Amino acid sequence: MQKPKQLRMRKYPCRPYQKAALACLEPPEDMKVSEWAERYRMLDSKTSAEPGTWNNSRTPYLVEIMDELLNYETEEIIFCKCTQVGGTEAELNMLGYAIQQDPSPVEVVYPTEILANSVSEKRIKPMIESAPALWRKYDKNSSNLELDFDDMFIKLVWSNSPSGLASFAMKYLFLDEVDKYPGASKKEADPISLAKERTKTFRNSKIYITSTPTLRTGHIWKAKEAADAEKHYFIPCPHCGEFIELEFDNLKWPGKDKDLVEAYGEEAIKEKLDMLEPAEGTEGLSDADRAEFAFYVCQECGCVITDAQKQAAVKKGRWKIVKQQTCFVKSVCFWINTLYSPFVRFSEIAKEFMRSKNDPEKLQNFINSWLAEPWEDTKLKTSETLVMERQTGLPEFTVPDWAKLLTAGVDVQENSVYWTIRAWGDFLTSQNIAHGQAYSFSEVEKIMNLEYRTESGNAAVVNLCLIDSGYEADAVYDFCALNAEWAKPSKGSSNPMQSHFKLSTVNKDASRAYGMDLVIVDGDKYKDMIASRMHRKNGTGSWMVYKDCDGEYARQVTSEHKILAKNGNGKPRLKWVQKYSHADNHYLDAEVYAMAAADTLGVRMLHLQNVQKEYQETKKEQYTPEEDWITQNENWI
Repeated sequence: MQKPKQLRMRKYPCRPYQKAALACLEPPEDMKVSEWAERYRMLDSKTSAEPGTWNNSRTPYLVEIMDELLNYETEEIIFCKCTQVGGTEAELNMLGYAIQQDPSPVEVVYPTEILANSVSEKRIKPMIESAPALWRKYDKNSSNLELDFDDMFIKLVWSNSPSGLASFAMKYLFLDEVDKYPGASKKEADPISLAKERTKTFRNSKIYITSTPTLRTGHIWKAKEAADAEKHYFIPCPHCGEFIELEFDNLKWPGKDKDLVEAYGEEAIKEKLDMLEPAEGTEGLSDADRAEFAFYVCQECGCVITDAQKQAAVKKGRWKIVKQQTCFVKSVCFWINTLYSPFVRFSEIAKEFMRSKNDPEKLQNFINSWLAEPWEDTKLKTSETLVMERQTGLPEFTVPDWAKLLTAGVDVQENSVYWTIRAWGDFLTSQNIAHGQAYSFSEVEKIMNLEYRTESGNAAVVNLCLIDSGYEADAVYDFCALNAEWAKPSKGSSNPMQSHFKLSTVNKDASRAYGMDLVIVDGDKYKDMIASRMHRKNGTGSWMVYKDCDGEYARQVTSEHKILAKNGNGKPRLKWVQKYSHADNHYLDAEVYAMAAADTLGVRMLHLQNVQKEYQETKKEQYTPEEDWITQNENWI
């Protein structure tokens, strides 16, 4: 009978360097990023409100965002978020996973050098120290901005350092608080584009972009709009079971409608919310007290959802695609607001809104940081639909009978000019009677010298046209000098003015227009007027357009919105900016010049002509015999 083979035993023990060599050959653990976080991540007591081991059930909406890092089809993950939802912690979990499970070059970009140093010292290093698997690989002599490990390194850079952004090839790129990054300059592309160039070497590279939104033209909102797929978080209603998305409109408290009207204006509320009857005993309470009665109403069944029920429902929630632009999804955007946060109660959201509603700066912070939406001054919000609602029954080129003035505005561009003609009546009532695009000043001259007809058939001509001289100033000056009876050069003011316009003079000695009036215009003030009067229903004091007005005009004249933006010295102020980058706003500028032209002609006083006329007619009708006696006896003294 054959003896069984005996197991051969190693005579010599495995040395430490051999164990280390064998450990390097071990494949990475088969786990997701969220699983790695629960096994290895420890939250520091200095930076976390709930220190200890990471628990996915506390912020369940972060699980899919973290695990998306391992989706081989996804190249770019975008997290457009509010504050207080754990977005930074999710980014650190991805970073820790990459260090331990997939060592590769990593670059993390922050808005400033100070922030990069601070995050490295207070967030990243404590995470490494608290995880033994990361600490063993870490080079203890690493600097704050370059963390070295046995088999990889992490480089921390800041967005206003082009040399830092373009230094190394990276597999993992983390872009944090991107809306605080500067835009593109004349010499360099924007920081995000520069950083993305560093990932081309790795075919399986991953880019993670996160930020709280600021404006529609900000980096994170543009990334959200350009994403192949957009996902929102839905939770099951504890009453009807339907999956719903938590929205601010459905957060209720006594007197909420009144608060919304004060903050946004009545015209901005497209669908009026149901007026809440004050709860028993809430009459006369302060805003803070009213906020304590806040609750959420399910948009499917109308039942009340409390904070405790929300917490339980969030754990059962799921991400759903709300927009998909292609079948081949390479970039995914996750969007969430603070209503989902386990750290914020409904009453705190209501209280913050009421504290912010009357202060534009605070209201912008609420819209950005709490609702995760871009800011715009909704009291002066305009839209194409609003322009179309301002159509009258008069066709193009027809002047209303109530009109007393015709003014025009011309916006000069490189290859063409945009013009508009507007009729004016009492109390700043106005209507656009014609607009268009011309390709030479000779065309403009013909248009402005045309004879337009009123409804009754009377003739009317353009009284004054202001022409933008910011571009091709010499050509505009010469043209205005040759057509001085109806044309004046104009220029937008670079800074806010006390008045809507002021008269200056052309001081170029060699110009034909030397000594001619130059109208300096505060464009933002006139855009305020246009927007506010656009919201008035057709009639006295309204800003109207002719019948069958074209959509291109409507788009351009509403292409800007008023937002809180920083000026040159860093101080925030409300100003009109384009809603989207490179949006055409030529007709809006032309309308500003047309309104300024009317202002220089005294359009605000037109209604006084009727008063004066009535006074003169009344005076003629009055008969006083004493006046006849004095006239007949002039030498009675």
